[in-house]
Amino acid sequence: MVNVIGLGYIGLPTALMMASHGVEVIGTDYDENKVKTLKEGRTTFKEKGLDELFDKAVKSGIKFTTEYQVTDTYIISVPTPYDKFTKRVDAKYVVEAVKDVLKVAQKGAIIVIESTISPGTIHKFVRPVVEELGFKIGTDIHLVHAPERIIPGNMVYELLHNNRTIGADEKEIGEKIKNLYASFCGGEIVVTDIRTAEMTKVVENTYRAVNIAFANELAKICRYDGMDVYEIIKICNMHPRVNILQPGPGVGGHCISVDPWFLVGDYPRIAKVIDESMKTNDGMPEFVLNRIYEIMKENNMKDLTRVGLYGLTYKENVDDTRESPTIQMLESMDRHLCGHLVKVYDPFIKDDIVDNQVHDFDEFINGVDLVVILVGHDEIKNNMDKLKGKIVFDTRNVCSLDGVYKL
Repeated sequence: MVNVIGLGYIGLPTALMMASHGVEVIGTDYDENKVKTLKEGRTTFKEKGLDELFDKAVKSGIKFTTEYQVTDTYIISVPTPYDKFTKRVDAKYVVEAVKDVLKVAQKGAIIVIESTISPGTIHKFVRPVVEELGFKIGTDIHLVHAPERIIPGNMVYELLHNNRTIGADEKEIGEKIKNLYASFCGGEIVVTDIRTAEMTKVVENTYRAVNIAFANELAKICRYDGMDVYEIIKICNMHPRVNILQPGPGVGGHCISVDPWFLVGDYPRIAKVIDESMKTNDGMPEFVLNRIYEIMKENNMKDLTRVGLYGLTYKENVDDTRESPTIQMLESMDRHLCGHLVKVYDPFIKDDIVDNQVHDFDEFINGVDLVVILVGHDEIKNNMDKLKGKIVFDTRNVCSLDGVYKL
């Protein structure tokens, strides 16, 4: 039996996938409301294919509880924030989960850390805890790192098809966990050592962050000299060895906007390109605010209440607002004492999480003169006709109308 610890954006889909493929699974989370919702037969966030996967897992016998289970295999998938001052990973949730597992784990149990962590985290934070509590690593407890490689909006498909990495001290333990993930994963599963597994996951997200920063810097250069950054990127990407990503209003989510900072925090004198790239991405919400100011000035607009921000999530067609560029912009406006005025709308966010949040698309459109597209949800792509007559600032390059302002 596998006890999955942490039933958030990564832990829940992993638990459901294993259960629906014949693995006996019990999911554990300290959040009583979350566990209650799952026990009542409802998922806790929206994701394509998740409800169907949930139904299959329930029929296969998955259970949910707030209690840690006595078993021989644990998968820990808890948050790993970073310290915004030191830029280093904050491993406190992982450490606490490991401590709680050790209270009930069977002798010889395997603890798999799925949470994304910086290279050396298990060695610096997890091993000492295990040893201090009197367990011998390699005999009483085995440690494994199996970082996830999935993205909100396509989690179910990617769990089934993406390649995976398993890091373990002992090859036989790594192979055992490889077989566990192979119960549902059709991609290639590589077994390596723990530190390499830690590093590869962070490097994957860092590569994308640096690529996005390059695109964002191109957007600023092209804006300065009156060029079309999207046309330039399109032509450059026709080269067989060039793949520039798209610029945007910022980088959100819990991976690309966070993980590269782990390397900056651990290697501050070396990770210079990464540091500058992250600063470029983090500066995009402020850049977008400046563009809004320029557009308002050009159109003789002075009333911020007639400005509408479309999109609160960090990417299209999900309900995930973690590190959302829109929220970063709103926080910046608050610091400049001009917040609480613009209207905000997102079809995926049903509860009020910011001021002046509107919950009807038509009401939102009719109440503003300037629409700032910050997220390319399908809804906005399918309703371009409703934007006619509006001033549109499209930061995602999804608007097909003429006369649209771009980054």
